[in-house]
Amino acid sequence: MPGTQRDRPIDRDERQGLKAIRDFLKVRTSHDVLPLSFRLIIFDTGLTVKESLNIMVQNGIVSAPLWDSKTSSFAGLLTTSDYMNMVQYYWQNPAALAAIDKFVLSNLRDVERAIGVVPPETIAVDPEKPLYQACRKMLRSRARRIPLISADSQTGRPYVVSVVTQYRILKFIAVNVDLTAKLRKPLSEIRLGTYENLSTATMDTPVIDVINEMVNRSISSIPVVTSESECLRSLNSSMLTERDVVVNVFEAVDVIPLVRGGNYADLELSVGESLLKRSPDYPGIYTCSVDDGLDTIFETIKNSRVHRLVVIDEHATLKGVLSLSDILEYILLEGEQSQSGL
Repeated sequence: MPGTQRDRPIDRDERQGLKAIRDFLKVRTSHDVLPLSFRLIIFDTGLTVKESLNIMVQNGIVSAPLWDSKTSSFAGLLTTSDYMNMVQYYWQNPAALAAIDKFVLSNLRDVERAIGVVPPETIAVDPEKPLYQACRKMLRSRARRIPLISADSQTGRPYVVSVVTQYRILKFIAVNVDLTAKLRKPLSEIRLGTYENLSTATMDTPVIDVINEMVNRSISSIPVVTSESECLRSLNSSMLTERDVVVNVFEAVDVIPLVRGGNYADLELSVGESLLKRSPDYPGIYTCSVDDGLDTIFETIKNSRVHRLVVIDEHATLKGVLSLSDILEYILLEGEQSQSGL
Protein backbone atom coordinates (compact mmCIF):
# COMPACT_ATOMS: atom_id res chain seq x y z
CA MET A 1 0.00 0.00 0.00
CA PRO A 2 1.17 3.55 -0.68
CA GLY A 3 2.65 5.13 2.39
CA THR A 4 3.88 1.92 3.97
CA GLN A 5 7.42 2.77 2.90
CA ARG A 6 9.15 5.99 3.85
CA ASP A 7 9.43 8.35 0.89
CA ARG A 8 13.01 9.57 0.97
CA PRO A 9 14.37 12.72 -0.71
CA ILE A 10 16.35 10.51 -3.10
CA ASP A 11 13.09 8.77 -4.11
CA ARG A 12 11.41 12.08 -4.87
CA ASP A 13 14.43 13.26 -6.82
CA GLU A 14 14.45 10.05 -8.86
CA ARG A 15 10.78 10.47 -9.78
CA GLN A 16 11.35 14.11 -10.67
CA GLY A 17 14.29 13.23 -12.90
CA LEU A 18 12.38 10.46 -14.69
CA LYS A 19 9.36 12.72 -15.23
CA ALA A 20 11.57 15.44 -16.70
CA ILE A 21 13.05 12.96 -19.18
CA ARG A 22 9.66 11.61 -20.24
CA ASP A 23 8.17 15.10 -20.62
CA PHE A 24 11.18 16.06 -22.75
CA LEU A 25 10.82 13.01 -25.01
CA LYS A 26 7.12 13.76 -25.55
CA VAL A 27 7.71 17.29 -26.85
CA ARG A 28 10.76 16.59 -29.01
CA THR A 29 10.68 14.68 -32.29
CA SER A 30 12.98 11.98 -33.61
CA HIS A 31 14.19 14.50 -36.17
CA ASP A 32 15.43 16.73 -33.34
CA VAL A 33 17.99 14.08 -32.39
CA LEU A 34 19.79 14.34 -35.72
CA PRO A 35 22.88 16.55 -35.99
CA LEU A 36 22.77 19.60 -38.25
CA SER A 37 24.98 17.83 -40.77
CA PHE A 38 25.15 14.08 -41.24
CA ARG A 39 25.90 11.43 -43.85
CA LEU A 40 23.55 8.60 -44.73
CA ILE A 41 24.65 5.47 -46.59
CA ILE A 42 21.90 3.17 -47.89
CA PHE A 43 22.56 -0.31 -49.27
CA ASP A 44 20.57 -1.78 -52.12
CA THR A 45 19.47 -5.35 -51.41
CA GLY A 46 21.18 -6.41 -54.63
CA LEU A 47 24.59 -5.55 -53.17
CA THR A 48 26.84 -8.49 -52.32
CA VAL A 49 27.92 -9.19 -48.77
CA LYS A 50 31.57 -8.64 -49.69
CA GLU A 51 30.79 -5.22 -51.21
CA SER A 52 28.77 -4.21 -48.17
CA LEU A 53 31.57 -5.21 -45.79
CA ASN A 54 34.10 -3.14 -47.70
CA ILE A 55 31.81 -0.10 -47.66
CA MET A 56 31.20 -0.55 -43.93
CA VAL A 57 34.92 -0.60 -43.15
CA GLN A 58 35.84 2.22 -45.54
CA ASN A 59 33.19 4.52 -44.06
CA GLY A 60 33.50 3.51 -40.44
CA ILE A 61 29.84 2.51 -40.06
CA VAL A 62 28.29 -0.52 -38.37
CA SER A 63 24.78 -0.45 -39.82
CA ALA A 64 22.90 0.78 -42.88
CA PRO A 65 19.29 0.93 -44.09
CA LEU A 66 18.38 -1.51 -46.85
CA TRP A 67 16.46 -0.44 -49.93
CA ASP A 68 14.75 -2.72 -52.45
CA SER A 69 15.13 -0.93 -55.79
CA LYS A 70 12.80 -3.42 -57.48
CA THR A 71 9.86 -2.38 -55.33
CA SER A 72 11.17 1.09 -54.36
CA SER A 73 10.62 0.29 -50.71
CA PHE A 74 12.45 0.20 -47.39
CA ALA A 75 13.68 -3.35 -46.73
CA GLY A 76 15.03 -3.25 -43.20
CA LEU A 77 18.32 -2.51 -41.51
CA LEU A 78 21.67 -4.22 -42.05
CA THR A 79 23.59 -4.59 -38.78
CA THR A 80 26.53 -6.50 -37.36
CA SER A 81 24.05 -9.16 -36.22
CA ASP A 82 23.45 -10.03 -39.88
CA TYR A 83 27.17 -10.58 -40.43
CA MET A 84 27.39 -12.78 -37.34
CA ASN A 85 24.47 -14.83 -38.64
CA MET A 86 26.29 -15.28 -41.95
CA VAL A 87 29.48 -16.28 -40.16
CA GLN A 88 27.60 -18.95 -38.22
CA TYR A 89 25.87 -20.16 -41.39
CA TYR A 90 29.08 -20.54 -43.41
CA TRP A 91 30.90 -22.10 -40.50
CA GLN A 92 28.18 -24.75 -40.32
CA ASN A 93 28.04 -25.10 -44.13
CA PRO A 94 31.66 -24.83 -45.37
CA ALA A 95 30.69 -26.08 -48.85
CA ALA A 96 28.65 -22.92 -49.36
CA LEU A 97 31.75 -20.74 -48.95
CA ALA A 98 32.59 -21.22 -52.61
CA ALA A 99 29.63 -18.99 -53.49
CA ILE A 100 30.20 -16.34 -50.83
CA ASP A 101 31.26 -13.67 -53.35
CA LYS A 102 27.86 -13.97 -55.06
CA PHE A 103 25.79 -13.83 -51.89
CA VAL A 104 23.56 -10.74 -51.94
CA LEU A 105 21.88 -8.90 -49.08
CA SER A 106 18.39 -9.90 -50.22
CA ASN A 107 19.24 -13.46 -49.13
CA LEU A 108 19.77 -12.56 -45.47
CA ARG A 109 16.40 -13.95 -44.41
CA ASP A 110 17.36 -17.33 -45.93
CA VAL A 111 20.41 -17.43 -43.66
CA GLU A 112 18.29 -16.68 -40.59
CA ARG A 113 15.93 -19.52 -41.43
CA ALA A 114 18.82 -21.91 -42.02
CA ILE A 115 20.39 -21.32 -38.60
CA GLY A 116 17.08 -21.02 -36.75
CA VAL A 117 17.32 -17.33 -35.86
CA VAL A 118 14.12 -15.32 -35.52
CA PRO A 119 14.16 -12.61 -38.23
CA PRO A 120 14.24 -9.07 -36.86
CA GLU A 121 11.07 -7.05 -37.07
CA THR A 122 11.18 -4.46 -39.87
CA ILE A 123 10.34 -1.28 -38.02
CA ALA A 124 10.58 2.42 -38.73
CA VAL A 125 9.16 5.68 -37.38
CA ASP A 126 8.06 9.01 -38.75
CA PRO A 127 10.79 11.56 -37.91
CA GLU A 128 8.20 14.21 -37.05
CA LYS A 129 6.44 12.10 -34.42
CA PRO A 130 7.36 12.45 -30.71
CA LEU A 131 10.68 10.90 -29.78
CA TYR A 132 8.89 9.13 -26.91
CA GLN A 133 7.01 7.00 -29.47
CA ALA A 134 10.25 5.99 -31.16
CA CYS A 135 11.73 4.96 -27.80
CA ARG A 136 8.71 2.84 -26.91
CA LYS A 137 8.81 1.20 -30.32
CA MET A 138 12.50 0.37 -29.85
CA LEU A 139 11.74 -1.27 -26.50
CA ARG A 140 8.88 -3.36 -27.89
CA SER A 141 10.98 -4.65 -30.78
CA ARG A 142 14.23 -4.94 -28.77
CA ALA A 143 15.91 -2.90 -31.53
CA ARG A 144 19.06 -0.93 -30.72
CA ARG A 145 18.51 1.46 -33.62
CA ILE A 146 15.51 2.56 -35.65
CA PRO A 147 15.27 4.04 -39.17
CA LEU A 148 13.39 7.28 -39.75
CA ILE A 149 11.13 7.00 -42.80
CA SER A 150 9.28 9.95 -44.31
CA ALA A 151 7.13 10.45 -47.40
CA ASP A 152 7.86 12.74 -50.31
CA SER A 153 5.44 15.69 -50.18
CA GLN A 154 4.78 15.56 -53.93
CA THR A 155 4.85 11.88 -54.82
CA GLY A 156 3.99 10.35 -51.46
CA ARG A 157 6.77 7.79 -51.95
CA PRO A 158 8.72 6.80 -48.83
CA TYR A 159 12.38 7.64 -48.34
CA VAL A 160 14.91 7.06 -45.58
CA VAL A 161 15.83 10.18 -43.62
CA SER A 162 18.35 8.68 -41.20
CA VAL A 163 18.81 6.11 -38.45
CA VAL A 164 18.54 6.90 -34.74
CA THR A 165 20.40 4.77 -32.20
CA GLN A 166 19.85 4.23 -28.50
CA TYR A 167 23.16 5.93 -27.85
CA ARG A 168 22.18 9.05 -29.79
CA ILE A 169 18.85 9.27 -27.94
CA LEU A 170 20.47 8.87 -24.53
CA LYS A 171 23.15 11.43 -25.36
CA PHE A 172 20.41 13.83 -26.54
CA ILE A 173 18.81 13.41 -23.11
CA ALA A 174 22.12 13.81 -21.29
CA VAL A 175 22.90 17.06 -23.08
CA ASN A 176 19.45 18.64 -22.80
CA VAL A 177 17.86 17.42 -19.56
CA ASP A 178 19.63 18.88 -16.53
CA LEU A 179 17.49 16.89 -14.12
CA THR A 180 19.33 13.68 -15.02
CA ALA A 181 21.53 14.87 -12.14
CA LYS A 182 18.72 13.84 -9.79
CA LEU A 183 18.96 10.16 -10.79
CA ARG A 184 21.22 9.30 -7.87
CA LYS A 185 19.82 5.94 -6.80
CA PRO A 186 22.57 3.31 -7.12
CA LEU A 187 22.26 0.53 -9.67
CA SER A 188 22.10 -2.00 -6.84
CA GLU A 189 18.96 -0.37 -5.47
CA ILE A 190 17.10 0.06 -8.75
CA ARG A 191 18.29 -3.39 -9.88
CA LEU A 192 19.41 -2.16 -13.26
CA GLY A 193 21.60 -4.37 -15.45
CA THR A 194 22.30 -8.09 -15.83
CA TYR A 195 24.20 -9.83 -13.03
CA GLU A 196 23.44 -13.51 -13.44
CA ASN A 197 24.16 -16.11 -16.12
CA LEU A 198 26.71 -13.83 -17.80
CA SER A 199 28.55 -14.98 -20.90
CA THR A 200 32.31 -14.48 -20.73
CA ALA A 201 35.37 -15.30 -22.78
CA THR A 202 39.12 -15.32 -22.25
CA MET A 203 41.86 -14.08 -24.53
CA ASP A 204 42.36 -17.71 -25.63
CA THR A 205 38.73 -18.42 -26.54
CA PRO A 206 38.26 -19.06 -30.30
CA VAL A 207 36.40 -16.21 -31.97
CA ILE A 208 33.89 -18.56 -33.59
CA ASP A 209 32.84 -19.81 -30.13
CA VAL A 210 32.21 -16.23 -29.02
CA ILE A 211 30.20 -15.48 -32.19
CA ASN A 212 28.07 -18.59 -31.68
CA GLU A 213 27.35 -17.55 -28.10
CA MET A 214 26.40 -14.02 -29.16
CA VAL A 215 24.06 -15.28 -31.90
CA ASN A 216 22.45 -17.92 -29.67
CA ARG A 217 21.83 -15.44 -26.84
CA SER A 218 21.04 -12.41 -29.04
CA ILE A 219 23.66 -10.23 -27.36
CA SER A 220 26.06 -7.74 -28.89
CA SER A 221 29.09 -8.13 -26.63
CA ILE A 222 30.85 -10.51 -24.25
CA PRO A 223 33.24 -9.45 -21.47
CA VAL A 224 36.76 -10.83 -21.79
CA VAL A 225 38.14 -11.91 -18.43
CA THR A 226 41.15 -13.50 -16.83
CA SER A 227 40.98 -15.57 -13.67
CA GLU A 228 42.92 -14.41 -10.63
CA SER A 229 43.28 -16.21 -7.31
CA GLU A 230 42.11 -14.48 -4.16
CA CYS A 231 42.67 -15.71 -0.64
CA LEU A 232 39.65 -15.19 1.59
CA ARG A 233 40.55 -15.38 5.29
CA SER A 234 38.24 -15.72 8.25
CA LEU A 235 39.04 -16.06 11.92
CA ASN A 236 39.72 -19.79 11.81
CA SER A 237 40.31 -20.64 8.18
CA SER A 238 41.30 -19.42 4.74
CA MET A 239 40.03 -20.32 1.28
CA LEU A 240 41.48 -19.76 -2.18
CA THR A 241 38.91 -18.64 -4.76
CA GLU A 242 38.98 -17.56 -8.38
CA ARG A 243 37.55 -14.25 -9.55
CA ASP A 244 37.00 -13.03 -13.11
CA VAL A 245 38.91 -9.81 -13.74
CA VAL A 246 37.71 -7.80 -16.76
CA VAL A 247 40.45 -7.10 -19.30
CA ASN A 248 38.42 -6.26 -22.42
CA VAL A 249 35.11 -6.73 -24.25
CA PHE A 250 34.55 -8.55 -27.55
CA GLU A 251 31.87 -6.68 -29.51
CA ALA A 252 29.77 -7.55 -32.54
CA VAL A 253 31.61 -4.89 -34.55
CA ASP A 254 34.87 -6.80 -34.01
CA VAL A 255 33.57 -9.42 -36.46
CA ILE A 256 33.62 -7.07 -39.46
CA PRO A 257 37.43 -6.73 -39.86
CA LEU A 258 37.79 -10.51 -39.56
CA VAL A 259 35.55 -11.35 -42.52
CA ARG A 260 35.97 -8.22 -44.63
CA GLY A 261 37.98 -9.90 -47.38
CA GLY A 262 36.05 -13.16 -47.26
CA ASN A 263 38.87 -14.80 -45.31
CA TYR A 264 36.83 -16.86 -42.88
CA ALA A 265 39.98 -18.60 -41.64
CA ASP A 266 40.46 -15.65 -39.27
CA LEU A 267 37.52 -16.99 -37.29
CA GLU A 268 39.90 -19.63 -35.95
CA LEU A 269 41.91 -16.88 -34.26
CA SER A 270 41.71 -16.43 -30.51
CA VAL A 271 39.88 -13.47 -29.04
CA GLY A 272 43.22 -11.90 -28.09
CA GLU A 273 44.54 -12.22 -31.66
CA SER A 274 41.34 -10.83 -33.16
CA LEU A 275 41.33 -7.76 -30.92
CA LEU A 276 44.72 -6.80 -32.36
CA LYS A 277 42.88 -6.06 -35.61
CA ARG A 278 40.91 -3.23 -34.01
CA SER A 279 41.29 0.30 -35.25
CA PRO A 280 43.97 2.31 -33.40
CA ASP A 281 41.32 4.83 -32.36
CA TYR A 282 39.19 2.24 -30.54
CA PRO A 283 37.95 4.14 -27.46
CA GLY A 284 38.27 1.26 -25.01
CA ILE A 285 35.69 -0.13 -22.59
CA TYR A 286 33.58 1.78 -20.10
CA THR A 287 32.92 0.55 -16.60
CA CYS A 288 30.81 1.45 -13.59
CA SER A 289 30.02 0.00 -10.17
CA VAL A 290 26.79 -1.05 -8.51
CA ASP A 291 27.14 2.05 -6.33
CA ASP A 292 26.92 4.40 -9.32
CA GLY A 293 23.67 6.13 -10.18
CA LEU A 294 22.35 7.08 -13.58
CA ASP A 295 23.44 10.65 -12.92
CA THR A 296 27.11 9.71 -13.35
CA ILE A 297 26.34 7.29 -16.16
CA PHE A 298 24.49 9.98 -18.14
CA GLU A 299 27.53 12.20 -17.63
CA THR A 300 29.69 9.47 -19.16
CA ILE A 301 27.29 9.12 -22.08
CA LYS A 302 27.37 12.89 -22.60
CA ASN A 303 31.15 12.92 -22.93
CA SER A 304 31.95 9.55 -24.53
CA ARG A 305 30.59 7.21 -27.18
CA VAL A 306 29.27 4.50 -24.89
CA HIS A 307 27.45 1.39 -26.10
CA ARG A 308 27.42 -0.52 -22.79
CA LEU A 309 29.07 -0.42 -19.40
CA VAL A 310 30.72 -3.36 -17.68
CA VAL A 311 29.88 -3.42 -13.99
CA ILE A 312 32.93 -4.16 -11.85
CA ASP A 313 34.04 -3.85 -8.23
CA GLU A 314 37.11 -2.10 -6.82
CA HIS A 315 39.30 -5.02 -7.95
CA ALA A 316 37.98 -4.94 -11.56
CA THR A 317 36.09 -8.17 -10.89
CA LEU A 318 33.18 -8.72 -13.26
CA LYS A 319 29.83 -8.16 -11.56
CA GLY A 320 27.45 -7.51 -14.45
CA VAL A 321 26.70 -5.69 -17.69
CA LEU A 322 24.61 -2.55 -18.10
CA SER A 323 23.24 -2.09 -21.62
CA LEU A 324 21.77 1.03 -23.18
CA SER A 325 18.54 -0.96 -23.55
CA ASP A 326 18.48 -1.36 -19.76
CA ILE A 327 18.83 2.39 -19.29
CA LEU A 328 16.22 3.24 -21.92
CA GLU A 329 13.72 0.82 -20.42
CA TYR A 330 14.23 2.20 -16.93
CA ILE A 331 13.80 5.87 -17.83
CA LEU A 332 10.66 5.12 -19.84
CA LEU A 333 8.90 2.49 -17.73
CA GLU A 334 10.05 2.71 -14.12
CA GLY A 335 7.06 3.54 -11.93
CA GLU A 336 4.61 3.63 -14.83
CA GLN A 337 1.21 2.15 -14.03
CA SER A 338 0.76 0.87 -17.58
CA GLN A 339 3.56 -0.40 -19.78
CA SER A 340 1.44 -0.69 -22.89
CA GLY A 341 2.73 1.10 -25.97
CA LEU A 342 1.28 4.23 -27.45
